[in-house]
Amino acid sequence: MNITQPHTYQFQDDGSIPNSKYPLLVYHGAFTGSGEEGAAWLEKRFAENNWTNSWRNGVFPYHHYHSITHEVLGVYQGSALLHMGGERGDKLHVTAGDVLVIPAGVGHKKLEASADFAVVGAYPDGRDYDILRGEPGERPRALENISKVPIPLFDPIWGIEKGLSKIWR
Repeated sequence: MNITQPHTYQFQDDGSIPNSKYPLLVYHGAFTGSGEEGAAWLEKRFAENNWTNSWRNGVFPYHHYHSITHEVLGVYQGSALLHMGGERGDKLHVTAGDVLVIPAGVGHKKLEASADFAVVGAYPDGRDYDILRGEPGERPRALENISKVPIPLFDPIWGIEKGLSKIWR
């Protein structure tokens, strides 16, 4: 494990994607495994830190966000260019070994990816998730939901010692 302080990215509400008062956290090169080994390591590490309800797949190719939970994505294979924070957000290149902690409300979208791009996703306390796309009618309820999402007790990689446990408090 080669974990450093995460890079942080703060996004403003753009009128469509609400984003968050908490920054997106990106751990570049957080782990060295890839493929099945990397996916299994992520699932185990996330579960040890109470980020469960995990899945394996990719990232949707359209802007979306979650209003009822935060999300972690661990890239275990390939690479991608992700658009984070909505249309006025940042484009980030991620590759196997990277982990992103996405606060509730922060938009994310896959712009392009290698054919083998794959992630493990999970949620604090095994929470359920919703998929919102920034449609006008969803906003009032989304903002209410986001305001009620608790800060997780554990960072999905560091646990209670570092990461979101310190940065988001």
